[in-house]
Amino acid sequence: VLARAIGPSLTAVGVPNALQDPTLELHNASGTTIASNDNWKTDQQTQITATGLAPGDDRESAILSAPLAPGNYTAIVRGTGTNTGVAVVEIFQLP
Repeated sequence: VLARAIGPSLTAVGVPNALQDPTLELHNASGTTIASNDNWKTDQQTQITATGLAPGDDRESAILSAPLAPGNYTAIVRGTGTNTGVAVVEIFQLP
């Protein structure tokens, strides 16, 4: 599973007030954080790039997770510091 938090790239497609530096957290059904990322190239860059789904901006966040057990999960996007704005969360099931 690849989860992405896209913000800065939204500006190019006309989305106003795009979140310029999103962070991403992935939580299990109990609320426990199972992974987090700020700036996708800081963690798993090689593996994320290999999926062909790397975010278009270095400030965007991504988490490549081992297969997840069936169940409910929550993705949380926040701006770093006091940043606010519009972001998109994307979840991809990889082959």
